[in-house]
Amino acid sequence: MRKLLWSRPIALNFHGKQADVNGPSEALDWMSRNWPDARGPCYVAARSLCRAAMSGRRSPEEAREMFLSAAEEARLSASVARNSLRQQEH
Repeated sequence: MRKLLWSRPIALNFHGKQADVNGPSEALDWMSRNWPDARGPCYVAARSLCRAAMSGRRSPEEAREMFLSAAEEARLSASVARNSLRQQEH
């Protein structure tokens, strides 16, 4: 299976940790390991949309937008990653 990438990676900052999240599988991994509140409705929806994007039932960009909403809900600092994989490829 090919790795899905978002058009614009997301840089997350939480308690001094920074991570560039490049797509739905990385988002799921980050949410399962580091998320401060795994009960919010946007968190639940983001996990669902990331899984759906990985199986081809939804677009990766829909998952990205919901992931950003979940980050906002959890009061995480999120922005477009500056040193993303996409920028390094070009």
